[in-house]
Order: sequence, then C-alpha cells, then structure tokens
Amino acid sequence: MSRDYNFWIYIVTNRNQSVPYIGVTNSLSRRTWEHREGTRTGFASDYRCKKLIYYEHYRDIRDALARESQLKKWSRAKKIALINRFNPSWLDLGMDVLRDR
Repeated sequence: MSRDYNFWIYIVTNRNQSVPYIGVTNSLSRRTWEHREGTRTGFASDYRCKKLIYYEHYRDIRDALARESQLKKWSRAKKIALINRFNPSWLDLGMDVLRDR
C-alpha cells in the first residue's frame, strides 16, 4: 500500500527582504510557525527571517533535497527571479499556510 508523503522547499526572508533563507520541511505550516516565533536557533533566526515568500511541494524527500541543494547554489539574482515569478509582490504567504494548520 502506497503512502502519500509531503515535503516542501521554502524561502523565508526578513522584513527588509535582504536575506533569503532556503529550507526543506515535511510540515510547511509548522515550519512557518517556527520561523515566525523564532523557536529555533540558527541562520534564519539570527537574521529574523520570518516572512514566507516562496514554496514548492514534493512527494519524495530525495527530490526535495535535490531541489533545495540546487536553489542554494543559485546566484542571488536567479533566486530573486524565481521568487518574482511565483510571488511578484513578495507578499507574506505564511497566513495562508498557517490557516491549514
């Protein structure tokens, strides 16, 4: 019997939109909440990256990890272009994700 799995690649940024942080998670709503609340220490917390601006869904963790690795190697300009195609106004998508919680 097959089982559905859910993984997300996501990008959060700070208030000034100057620091993009790329991550992978199996619960986008939980991880969005953790970023907003600052419950974990590390890069995203240090730079106050709380605003969810981009995400992609995957069923296989290997695909998600490969995509995360690919995006992290991209230039800043290429990452910004990707975000602009998905979310041109850089709106905070976190509220939509947290509603599903």
